[in-house]
Amino acid sequence: MASTLSLEFSDNVATISITSRTMPPAFFPEVREAFEDIASRPETRAVVLRSTAKAFSYGLDLPATFKEHATLFTGGGATERTALLALIRDWQDCMESVVRCPVPVIAAIHGPCIGGGIDLITACDIRLASDDALFSVRETRIAIVADLGTLQRLPNIVGQGHARELAMTAADIDANRAATIGLVNHLHPTTAALHKAADDMAKTIAANPPLTVRGVKDVLDFGRDHGAKAGLSYVSAWNSAFLASEDLGEAMASFMAKRPPEYKGK
Repeated sequence: MASTLSLEFSDNVATISITSRTMPPAFFPEVREAFEDIASRPETRAVVLRSTAKAFSYGLDLPATFKEHATLFTGGGATERTALLALIRDWQDCMESVVRCPVPVIAAIHGPCIGGGIDLITACDIRLASDDALFSVRETRIAIVADLGTLQRLPNIVGQGHARELAMTAADIDANRAATIGLVNHLHPTTAALHKAADDMAKTIAANPPLTVRGVKDVLDFGRDHGAKAGLSYVSAWNSAFLASEDLGEAMASFMAKRPPEYKGK
């Protein structure tokens, strides 16, 4: 489907595999295309985002970007500035397509995750990593203010202090430090073990009532953006609308019958 990604569906789980170790300009619309495809499939219940390249991502492919958009970085006129603004905002929207995904997205990170890689994983719901993972908000080293979501999302994940340290120093941190500050949830010894753990977690999520899981993500996102008081009001409205579902009846029936539930998202 794309030059930098592959997308597969199996047992209600979508797997996006990054096949390029960097992010050339084509990468961004391909991410949006993949997540819009996922969002259009109501049977999808979870997403695993991983890489088949040597690293999870070395970030933006600077040579390819400067070559394709040379005039935007060398021209100083209003036309070039306006076009560059439009490009940045379009790439921001591409990354936001991950945030907008209606089902949970699990990032499985191995090796270096640098620059744009941080933008991408902070847009995910859950992050797992292998012991060899390395993380860096590298843009600062090359005179760029990170502009695709890291500075907006990272503080909500690791707190202001850690986020500011990582962005202002552009330092590399290893997997243990990433786990300590909460950037990743779990560490795994190998890439194979990491991918299995991500797949297993996705299957666990997919086995839960899909309408409820979507509701949990929606309510968490709303509370994060609007605060606890507004979040409580929002979840009360959500449950008033969706609590009386077929899946709730199936949950009760399967419990009484002592059998595994079969949820349909209705």
